[in-house]
Amino acid sequence: MIEIFRLEFMQNAFMAGTMLSLVLAVVSFFVVLRRLSFIGVGVAHSAFGGVALGALLGISPTLTAIGFAVAVANAIGYIGKQGKLSTDTAIGIFFSLSMALGVIFIGMSEQYNVDLFGYLFGNILAITRTDLVIIAVLGGLVLASVFMFFKELLFVAYDREVALVSGMPVAFLDHFFLTILALAVVISMKIIGIVLVSALLVIPGAAAAQITQRYVSMIAVAIVIALISTIGGLFISYYGDLASGATIVTLASAIFFITFAVSQIRK
Repeated sequence: MIEIFRLEFMQNAFMAGTMLSLVLAVVSFFVVLRRLSFIGVGVAHSAFGGVALGALLGISPTLTAIGFAVAVANAIGYIGKQGKLSTDTAIGIFFSLSMALGVIFIGMSEQYNVDLFGYLFGNILAITRTDLVIIAVLGGLVLASVFMFFKELLFVAYDREVALVSGMPVAFLDHFFLTILALAVVISMKIIGIVLVSALLVIPGAAAAQITQRYVSMIAVAIVIALISTIGGLFISYYGDLASGATIVTLASAIFFITFAVSQIRK
């Protein structure tokens, strides 16, 4: 048990996992409350195009992924609200476009040396001290932003129509939350993976909703579930020689089914 903490890459993974659990659990609460689960999937996969673009341009894939994910998230939100297409259709279009652009960028890159598999499915070996700083700064920015506009975001999530009538800047809050969502996705890429990060944007909040309906306790429960899933998944993946991202998501899913069963027994 002790030797796992003597390895620097595992120390980095646990620190990153703890910070990400806090960020993703809070964002998950609003994703579930606002029923934006599929948008999380679209934004997560759009980051693939950003990673590939960074490799093509020879700059940090994290920076390009942030720009790509934020742009796609807000474009989905705009088209879903202003256009004649449904939000699901907009997500499908940008989902496909981002993945296609990613493949094109990879093909155009002559010196492609980015760990693509690690970005897609997570790789605890890839977590560096620099990544920890990025996660801490951007994760802190996400949490601070949520805290600053918590009441407004909660109001819009519970009753959008009343918020509009009350004169609240609903459109701004929508795009503000989508930007936060995109940042949460990007900083989670290396440890969970682009393909799997959307699961932790949904499962902690969904599992917490099975236990309690009070928003404060729901956020607290979501954080606990995210921490158990991430830290427990890292332990299991290390000793079982399994993929870290997939193990974390599998454990989180198991916890959801347990909470679902408990809620049914209560009924």
